[in-house]
Amino acid sequence: MILPVVKLGTLALKTACKPIASRLKKEAGLHPRFRQFIINIAQANHRFTTNMQRRIYGRATDVAIRPLDEEKAVQAAADLLGELFVFTVAGAAVIFEVQRSSRSEARKEEQRKQELEAMKQKDEDLAREVELLKQKIEELEQLARGRGFAGLFNPRHTHGAEGVKAKSS
Repeated sequence: MILPVVKLGTLALKTACKPIASRLKKEAGLHPRFRQFIINIAQANHRFTTNMQRRIYGRATDVAIRPLDEEKAVQAAADLLGELFVFTVAGAAVIFEVQRSSRSEARKEEQRKQELEAMKQKDEDLAREVELLKQKIEELEQLARGRGFAGLFNPRHTHGAEGVKAKSS
């Protein structure tokens, strides 16, 4: 019952993140200090990705990389920030789901251990009962051997101590 509600909640959270990310991207370009900070991040990201692409394609990496103009840098950083926000929320939702599932599995495992322990206890109890029944059968067989077949069919006929023993049982 709770699983569909949790999944629906994480889906709603992911959906709500996209407009928040858009708003975050818009606001990022308006504040001067934050704007400069994200421009620096965008320029570093641009240098990193350009160097990686050059290495992948086997080109020279010691060539100077032209920086992005300010508006492209703000837009690139704002996009990166928005995607990072969405990714972080989605990652948090996945971590939450994994932890919830892990706790559920732990509870199930504990229940299985308790059931197994109960079954072992029942098995031990049955083994003791079987042993007790074997002893009683052995006593009855000894008593029957002492009396013979006539003693089995005539319960009033007893032999001394064996009869006392049979009556006390």
